[in-house]
Amino acid sequence: MDLGLTGKVAIVTASSRGIGRAAADVLAAEGARIAICSRTAADVAAAAEQIRGRTGTEVVAVPADLTKAEDIQRVVDRTVEAYGTVDILVNNAGGPPPGAFDGVGEAEWRAAFELTLLSVVRMTAAVLPLMRRAGGGVIINLQSTSVKVPLDNLILSNSIRSGVIGLAKSLSFELARDGIRVNNVLPGAIMTDRLREMLALQSARSGKSVEEIVRLREAAIPLGRFGDPEDLGNMIAFLASERARYVTGVTVQVDGGLVRSLL
Repeated sequence: MDLGLTGKVAIVTASSRGIGRAAADVLAAEGARIAICSRTAADVAAAAEQIRGRTGTEVVAVPADLTKAEDIQRVVDRTVEAYGTVDILVNNAGGPPPGAFDGVGEAEWRAAFELTLLSVVRMTAAVLPLMRRAGGGVIINLQSTSVKVPLDNLILSNSIRSGVIGLAKSLSFELARDGIRVNNVLPGAIMTDRLREMLALQSARSGKSVEEIVRLREAAIPLGRFGDPEDLGNMIAFLASERARYVTGVTVQVDGGLVRSLL
C-alpha cells in the first residue's frame, strides 16, 4: 500500500535513538524528507547518516534541547531552510524521571512540565503557521501507556503526559477547519536500545538473566512478544498519511494488547 508520504516533510523530535528514531526510520523508508533532533550533536549526526544510508532520503540533523524555546525554533527554521515547509510533526521527548509524590520537589515538577508538555506546545505553535499556509498537516504526539493505566512510581509522567492528551484532543477540534489532524500514539514495550539497557539493569538488580526477564515480561503481553520499532513506526506512518485522512483526536496504543482498559 502506497501511503503517499514520498516528498512530505516530517520533523521528529528526540529522534537519535529509541522511540523517536523508530518513527524517523519508518517515515524515511516511506519516502518522507526528515528533520531529526536530539541534545547531543554527535548522536543526531550519526543517526542522520544511518537513516540516509539505509533509505536514501534527505535528513536534516539539528542539535536541540526541547526545554529551550530558542532550540525548538531553530529546529523548525532549519527544516524550512532545507525543505520549505513542514507537513508532519512527531512530538517526542524523553520521559520525566521516576519518583513518588513525596520524593518529587517543585523543581522536578517544573522540569517535567517543560520537557513533556511545554515542548509540545512550543513545537506545535512553531509549525502551525506553516501547516495553515500549506492547507493542512499532521501532528502526532508520542506519549506513554501511562495515560491509560498509570504506572507505579511515575507520578510526574502519570500527571503531565495526560495534559498532552487533553491538549491534543482540544487541538483536534480547533485545527480541523485548517485541515490539520492531531493524534496520539502510546508505545508499549518496543525493543529499542533503551529497553535493552533497562532489561540489563533489571537483570543486574534481580539476579535473573536478561532472557528470563524477557520471558516473564513477554508472557504478560497478549501477543506474546515485545514490539519491534517497525511496529510503532508503521502506526505513525499510517496516521501521518492520507490513508488516515478521517482520523483525528484519537489516542491509540501500540502495545501488543497489554493495556486492558476499554478506552
